[in-house]
Amino acid sequence: MQILQLLSLLLDYPKQPIQDAKDDLLAVVASATIAPAHKTALSDFINSRCNGDLMDWQAEYDGLYERGRSLSLLIFEHIHGESRDRGQAMVNLMAQYREAGLDIGVKELPDYLPLYLEFLSTQGEHNAQIGLEEIAPVLAVLLCRLQQRESNYASIFDTLVALSAAEVDLDDIKAQIASEKRDDTPKELDKVWEEEMVSFMGNDQTDSACGSGNKPSAGQRRDQFIPLNADSLSSDLLGADPLSKELYKEAAAKRA
Repeated sequence: MQILQLLSLLLDYPKQPIQDAKDDLLAVVASATIAPAHKTALSDFINSRCNGDLMDWQAEYDGLYERGRSLSLLIFEHIHGESRDRGQAMVNLMAQYREAGLDIGVKELPDYLPLYLEFLSTQGEHNAQIGLEEIAPVLAVLLCRLQQRESNYASIFDTLVALSAAEVDLDDIKAQIASEKRDDTPKELDKVWEEEMVSFMGNDQTDSACGSGNKPSAGQRRDQFIPLNADSLSSDLLGADPLSKELYKEAAAKRA
């Protein structure tokens, strides 16, 4: 699915080649099989970002995704937090990538959302939809939080939730996050630094998994998608997002 490749690029750290490819990006949106409203919103996002200052875009990106955990692009951070379950989930997802012919570097985190979207884009439309449906609870929470912050990045997550075809109650999520305390303030960030940080893939991490060139290709496609496993979710997950974790468990129970 070419639209997933595009959304993966837009969610990765913004660099000059993305701005230079504005016309190509707009062409992908125009040809995508998505609702007109999503086409309009994504086109507006691309025009706004590509016509603006790159350093301003990068600064906003850092402010959204690199400060605090509530908008983290690491999928399992929302579901498993810092528990051992996250480590096992990482191992399982890495094995799934290898089964599909994708061998990512040891410094790359397999649950980095742009990388996961790149992977799904090679797995056929049906499998891609299943993969998105499984993480739809996380995508929906991120969507609502971005809308709350009035960020046009919400258009990307709105499209992903729609592509997942999952049944999510966005109004309920918005009500639950209405009184949520921001975790990107200096005070809250200080608390995070005081906690013991757990590393599953080594201490030397890169900022971006998608910038390495180790992306899936059409030749790596496997129409044997294996869903992520939520059966082993612990009841007490340090650092997990309570709302995302609970919605994820509920969705997994419905699929069972």
